[in-house]
Amino acid sequence: MYAAYFGLKENPFSLSPDTRYLFLSEQHRDALNCLIYGIKEKKGFVLISGGIGTGKTTICRSLINSLDDSVETALIFNTAISDIELLETVLGEYGITIINGPRTKKNYIDILNDFLLRNFSSGKTAVLLIDEAQNLSHGALEQIRMLSNLETETEKLIQIILIGQPEFNNTLMLPALRQLNERITVRYDLKPLSPQEVREYIQHRLTIAQGPGSLKFTNGAFNLICNLTEGIPRRINALCDRSLLIAYTKNISKITRRIVNSAAHDIGINYFQKTLSSGRKIWVRLTT
Repeated sequence: MYAAYFGLKENPFSLSPDTRYLFLSEQHRDALNCLIYGIKEKKGFVLISGGIGTGKTTICRSLINSLDDSVETALIFNTAISDIELLETVLGEYGITIINGPRTKKNYIDILNDFLLRNFSSGKTAVLLIDEAQNLSHGALEQIRMLSNLETETEKLIQIILIGQPEFNNTLMLPALRQLNERITVRYDLKPLSPQEVREYIQHRLTIAQGPGSLKFTNGAFNLICNLTEGIPRRINALCDRSLLIAYTKNISKITRRIVNSAAHDIGINYFQKTLSSGRKIWVRLTT
């Protein structure tokens, strides 16, 4: 709606995880390198954790786009499924057609193992990426552990990447999941952006959208965005998107602290739930 007004080719602050807009902060680059390392070195399991909106899914999709034809990938993002549904989904994502046979775990694992052995013989690597892993049931998690038993005498036939929110780490600490937890040797916890990175993130997205053109953010606007969003990319996108919309309706090209404040009130206080103990005080001080 406002893109043409600001001289942009498209909305730079969409909430969709568009890999073209991936901002590689130092830690996002480290997380991506962790994934690549785990795959190349065939570590079996890699875990990327991080809060809501920190960019985990975008990194995951960027990884898939960067892999060449020597890697067969399967991506699961609907994780509210049973263990048998998990196996069916894995087979489907690898493009494996189940022609006949019983709907049992043994049959599905035999079919998957046959596929993985042929894949290995062709010199390829099989990667299974599971997003929103915190929603997996204990039964599904145990099934994932069993998949890691599919191996040759020298290496794993499938590399499994788990991507989830911080509470997933607590789930893995449960005694029933100890065997799975101990197999995950490559881990990275993704944190929010620093204040300087927030500025760079906003400028990066504007540049990708062929901006910023006449659009300007004041220092006060940047500071308020940092404080309200706590450096979480999804929140930054939502707040900047609404700020640009307000500026467009007012026919101005400068995003000030006042405009950001108005945008925050439009979105609502509940959207900016603070993770800091003093969060409520911060909100009141900044917006009154």
